[in-house]
Amino acid sequence: MTISEQAVPAEQTAATSLLRFATAGSVDDGKSTLVGRLLHDSKSVLADQLEAVEHASRSRGAAAPDLALLTDGLRAEREQGITIDVAYRYFATPRRRFILADTPGHVQYTRNMVTGASTAELAVVLVDARNGVVEQTRRHAAVAALLRVPHVVLAVNKMDLVDYAEPVFAAIAEEFTAYAASLGVPEISAIPISALAGDNVVTASANMDWYGGPTVLEHLETVPVVSDPGDDPARFPVQYVIRPQTAEHPDYRGYAGQLASGVLRVGDAVTVLPSGRTSTVHAIDALGEAVDVAWAPQSVTLRLADDLDISRGDLLVGSADVPAPTRDVEATVCHVADRPLTVGARVLLKHTTRTVKAIVRDIPSRLTLADLSQHPAPGELAANDIGRVVLRTAEPLALDAYAESRRTGSFLLIDPADGTTLTAGMAGTAFADTAVDAAAAAGPGDDEGWDL
Repeated sequence: MTISEQAVPAEQTAATSLLRFATAGSVDDGKSTLVGRLLHDSKSVLADQLEAVEHASRSRGAAAPDLALLTDGLRAEREQGITIDVAYRYFATPRRRFILADTPGHVQYTRNMVTGASTAELAVVLVDARNGVVEQTRRHAAVAALLRVPHVVLAVNKMDLVDYAEPVFAAIAEEFTAYAASLGVPEISAIPISALAGDNVVTASANMDWYGGPTVLEHLETVPVVSDPGDDPARFPVQYVIRPQTAEHPDYRGYAGQLASGVLRVGDAVTVLPSGRTSTVHAIDALGEAVDVAWAPQSVTLRLADDLDISRGDLLVGSADVPAPTRDVEATVCHVADRPLTVGARVLLKHTTRTVKAIVRDIPSRLTLADLSQHPAPGELAANDIGRVVLRTAEPLALDAYAESRRTGSFLLIDPADGTTLTAGMAGTAFADTAVDAAAAAGPGDDEGWDL
């Protein structure tokens, strides 16, 4: 029996049936149509939504409802017939609940795909059966690998336009699988579909009897995504300190937040970072009730046995596995702002609930996703660029490697002047060949007020 099976009450296990997934692919590969087909055929579209789509389709001269409009909600997207922003949708079947992110296909919106896939447990990469694997396909596979998405599904779309030919599908699946496997993607599945006709999306296709695997929805419903939280180290970022100051609880001091990973029990030894002070969990409150155990991603309030100086931004970790706080951060980042990120830039670094001042000491390389080659010493990162950075923070941070924890291994860089999000970062090395020698980085001098 696993730790989570011992700890998690049966009535709470339904919460683990949520799957977050993202769709990606080149322009006109049919991502939005696939998502619309999933929503429509799984009976997840309300009558007024379908009526609005039918009206919009008629206004564009279409004879049948364009299901892509269920996700292409922006006026500019509907006029251009493309996806620009990330469209999020929620739907459910009797077997599982879903949150999907329909991401844009244009290369200039790579940052949007990073946003949509950053929390995804599965990525559906679409390929037009007529075109096969193209540069953008490789780019999206690389981003999925970079973000450590554990499951990737290759959906070979528009099979109706190649006469549902098995050799076409087999060749594309073999090429993509070999490429994704070389990136380190742990699980790859390939499904031949026609999103427009509905083949193998929700129901099995009568036109491809040579395919014996699951439909897209069947795969989404059955793919294993629930891990035992007891396998991960306990990480609890403090979001808020609760001091009710009431006659009933005159000495109540609770630390509220969401468990980023792992399990905490009453009696567990914990260490407060970055101070390094230790205590034990005296009590755990969840939804106003005292409980003996909490597991990620529950939101709870912890009470400790000792009265310590703890505030928002501190991190409570299990004393058996304490990360070493550091002020020197090496990371792979995706720059999302239109303003370039340059060497010497003064930024704010937000990690979980903690925000500290930082300086960009070096940008050793920029990654070319098409062939995974490195452009050394680019000097700056423009919008949609992915590269390596070396940062120096004003205060120590307890970051895990992103490969070990997507929650506590990620961070944001923020413009201190206006609060604009500049860059999304992943601590440690994302690809084996992107390691940099931080010791060789000659960073700029410290400016007054940043104390780096």
